[in-house]
Amino acid sequence: MSEIINIDQSIVVKKIDKKTTNIQIFNNDLLQSIVGEFNGNLKKLENLSNTKIFFRGNSITIKGDNLEVKKVSDAIKFLANKFIKTQSIEENDINLSLETSKNSNSQNNVHTLSELIKTPRKSVIARSEKQSEYIKALRENNIVIALGPAGTGKSYLAVSVGITLLMEKKVEKVILSRPAVEAGERLGFLPGDMKEKVDPYLRPLYDALYDLFGYEKIQKKIDSGEIEIAPLAFMRGRTLKNSFAILDEAQNATVTQIKMFLTRIGENSKIVVNGDPSQIDLINKSSSGLVKSKKILNKIREIKTIEFDHKDVIRHPLVSKIIQAYNKKDTDD
Repeated sequence: MSEIINIDQSIVVKKIDKKTTNIQIFNNDLLQSIVGEFNGNLKKLENLSNTKIFFRGNSITIKGDNLEVKKVSDAIKFLANKFIKTQSIEENDINLSLETSKNSNSQNNVHTLSELIKTPRKSVIARSEKQSEYIKALRENNIVIALGPAGTGKSYLAVSVGITLLMEKKVEKVILSRPAVEAGERLGFLPGDMKEKVDPYLRPLYDALYDLFGYEKIQKKIDSGEIEIAPLAFMRGRTLKNSFAILDEAQNATVTQIKMFLTRIGENSKIVVNGDPSQIDLINKSSSGLVKSKKILNKIREIKTIEFDHKDVIRHPLVSKIIQAYNKKDTDD
């Protein structure tokens, strides 16, 4: 039985028998991107699965155990959807395609590609069910709290959505904030103006800004005040109107500080609070307010909480394994 994938009918998937599936791809750009230079992507898929993959003309044939063949077939569908939506397949997408296939119960993994953010330099796409849920929450909810390990896209996706709303003139300002724990939020003794004092603590957010929108465009927005860098301690007493505000590294903020930040919300504004409960830098770790705030606010319908785990990590595959290893050690201890 053949199965046509995607609106443009560029892929036909045919299950030959329990141990063999054939995929025909009729779009040459799509085919070359999936196959990779010197068939590198197919070789990587083969090495990461217990299958044999044969490529000839526009045809890819997968042979092996039934479940492994399905996993690789679903991975190729994922890569095809990724290319059709973003016109690119990156090296990390190969590992991700297999992980998504393994963890997904949804046909064709289309759910993971349902949320797309178009920025001037690249298109950002949800790479897991949880990321898709997160992007949807950022667009639809006034307040979003996201918890989870490093590499799950919490900050990157929040910056993507926030700056996109700014470019579309749906908000007038994007505010990036973070508790400057290393300096105890007593920044006066550091050299330079306020921006220069806080910049080192906001470097991950800057990296996301420049990656998505380019240095010159972002710098102009900073100079004009449309993008504001503000340490958490300096948010007191303000009311945020027509703004998209991100509090990053919120595991290093107290309950009182997070309450203060959330209550800055004003007309036509969105607030995002991100953090990793496993990376608390406070001297008294029990004073971290992120998890406590999640519990306090969990019955407010308008506030959406997203909890990521190691399966949502989109950095190097080793990151997920490292997180799992540390989690296991904590459990064993």
